[in-house]
Amino acid sequence: MSSEKKRREKPVRTGSIAFRIGLSSGLNLLLIFIVIDVVLFCIFILPGLTDPSGAAELNIDSFDTLRRLLSEWKIDILLRVEGLLVLLWVIAETLKVRSKLSPLQEFADAALRLSDMDGELEQRYQKLESAIDNLSPAEDDQKLATGDAELAGLETAVNKLMSRMRDSYRQQARFVSDASHELRTPIAVIRGYADLLDRWGKTDEKILEESIAAIKDESESMQHLVEQLLFLARGDSGRTTLSITDFDMTEMMREVWEESAMIDKDHSYLFEGEEPIPARGDVSLIKQAARILIENASKYTPAGGEIILRSLTVDGHPAFSVQDSGIGISESDIPHIFERFYRADDSRSKQTGGSGLGLAIAKWIIERHGGRFEIISRKDIGTRITVIIP
Repeated sequence: MSSEKKRREKPVRTGSIAFRIGLSSGLNLLLIFIVIDVVLFCIFILPGLTDPSGAAELNIDSFDTLRRLLSEWKIDILLRVEGLLVLLWVIAETLKVRSKLSPLQEFADAALRLSDMDGELEQRYQKLESAIDNLSPAEDDQKLATGDAELAGLETAVNKLMSRMRDSYRQQARFVSDASHELRTPIAVIRGYADLLDRWGKTDEKILEESIAAIKDESESMQHLVEQLLFLARGDSGRTTLSITDFDMTEMMREVWEESAMIDKDHSYLFEGEEPIPARGDVSLIKQAARILIENASKYTPAGGEIILRSLTVDGHPAFSVQDSGIGISESDIPHIFERFYRADDSRSKQTGGSGLGLAIAKWIIERHGGRFEIISRKDIGTRITVIIP
């Protein structure tokens, strides 16, 4: 190794630099004290050593006089105090400069460590790269582990990323599986009635009418399901934009109440609205969320049951609620009702129908507005869902 490289790799020590600077400052202070002492000597000591007649010669016993004057003026104490002050000044300046140079010392030490760790870092990165290559995204229990304590933070970050990727993969796989399952049923029904038409529908008008009605119903269900899937897909990809405007929450809920009472004759709809409640958001999407909640309430409320729609304020924020008198939701199911394709009760779901996507769409709409849901439900008594939009 060349001498130039050795000098370049020699560690920087700011302590000696700080001491030299402090010593230099102390010498400057000492020089000031010497000048002051000379001035004081000329003013107070020297006149006592000269001839009283005013001549410039010194008295014969000037040495004894000098000792007496120095003793009277406590010059020895003054010199000790000055020496102590100079020493304290050197120490204080050294510490002060060293404190200011400490970031430079840390930077130099870090640079030196990095230069010494070139080979070690390369080995670590190779080890990390090999560990990452051996990871299998499909294995849930597999995690990145190199055994290097200094890479622990990076390992944690990679493992969290892998966990999110696996959750996303499972969610997408479940979504595709559930969507395929939901589409399989109407396709099978349509195919069954098509075969029925091919065999006997050409001559039997009853079978013809029944098959046409069933095919129309199933195709409408498929269209509705596909539209819901497309809505969620556009929302997940960020292609659904909100048209934000100011509107009256009470007026919006009154409109939804009127159309619900007109369409659904099997239930009793009541509306309780406060004074005009100013709100801001995409009124068409918020109205769609309200319709989804009302449709869901009507499915689980027996015929003749009561459904109450309200507009209100919660903590100063505009809100609306949908309350039914239906079968209610168990506490264990409440956290999951907004999940896609979630069914709280398969037997009841078969009776009420639906794809299990409506509440997921409502959740997406309200969350895009920064809102939240509050749910109160009692089995066989009813459910009230309140939507708060800040």
